[in-house]
Amino acid sequence: MSLSFGREYLAIPGPSVTPDRVLNAMHRTAPNIYEGALVDMVDAMIPDLRAVARTKADVAIYITNGHGAWEAAAMNVLAPGDTALVLSTGRFAGLWGMICERLGVKIEVIDFGTAQALDPEVVRARLARDTGGKIKAVLAVHVDTATGVLNDIAGMRAAMDASGHDALLMVDCIASLGCDRFEMDAWGVDVMVAASQKGLMTPPGLGFVYANDKAQARQNAGVSFYWDWRNRVKPEMFYQYFGGTAPTHHLLGLREALNMILEEGGIEAVWRRHDALARAAWAAFECWGQGGPMAMNIPDAAQRSRAVTALSLGDRNGARLRRWVETNGGVTLGIGLGMSAPGDPKGEGFFRLGHMGHINAHMMMGALGVIEAGLVALDIPHGPGALGAAARVIAQA
Repeated sequence: MSLSFGREYLAIPGPSVTPDRVLNAMHRTAPNIYEGALVDMVDAMIPDLRAVARTKADVAIYITNGHGAWEAAAMNVLAPGDTALVLSTGRFAGLWGMICERLGVKIEVIDFGTAQALDPEVVRARLARDTGGKIKAVLAVHVDTATGVLNDIAGMRAAMDASGHDALLMVDCIASLGCDRFEMDAWGVDVMVAASQKGLMTPPGLGFVYANDKAQARQNAGVSFYWDWRNRVKPEMFYQYFGGTAPTHHLLGLREALNMILEEGGIEAVWRRHDALARAAWAAFECWGQGGPMAMNIPDAAQRSRAVTALSLGDRNGARLRRWVETNGGVTLGIGLGMSAPGDPKGEGFFRLGHMGHINAHMMMGALGVIEAGLVALDIPHGPGALGAAARVIAQA
């Protein structure tokens, strides 16, 4: 017998759960892509995309995933021979740097490990030594999906300003946009990269690159036609938004997802919901960890993302737990992506819980309840009181 039959819960850190409203909005024949309702809808959607990122900057929409958006951002402002400073706090900043390197950009990596946020002072000191201005951009992730770390982007900008350096600040918000507080303009971010499949609650397939005036003034003349953001941010004709045929159904879904954000009370209300549900999960994890091997990867709560939590269980228990809760409880947890430990090169002692996008209290409590059932069934030691602790956080919120 299995108790997994019924509605499955995809609790991985992206793609996140797609709301029924978004699926229903996409469930129609393709509209006219040359004039009419679709064209008007996309024009009206741009201010809402800006509002989610708290910016007046232009936003280019690409038919791609986050990796493509990384490449688009890099190609528009970095030319072969330029140098980019990559701030690694897990897996994804390094991958962005690898893409830049394949484009002929020289990269320099500062590795802060996998269990803490970046240190702005270290970056300030490095930029201060670059008196010749060789470094053209600083690349960082706001939230690393593998480690669950939340980086201080405002502090990063302050450090860059204190160094007197004029590099662009380029930030990956693929995991964080619509989940963790992000203020593009107030924090001084020049380029921001995002995607549709996480906090924006839309199936994978849309990538976004936001660019302020400073970034656009540093346009790389050698950017390819498809990645060039100039036509996309200020198109004379609708098709230029997308370099060809529009991704009609993804746009219809995204419009509905943005409607849901607006109806909730706007992006600040969404941030508050994510904060409460993340704290509920952390309360449960802390209780379980007091009587067993479970530990959150980021010990400092101030450095944890509200979108995803990475955890260790040791002795390959992460993989065992994931398989049990999916098979028996219908909840799919994330793998220990890019994580490893002595004797565990595949990271099977780790797992991740995604709590991003379309998630509410009963989804969180349901996932935590199934996880506890898995700990019991697999005889993995754990402390008591986890579900009660999570319930109290939700009650107080």
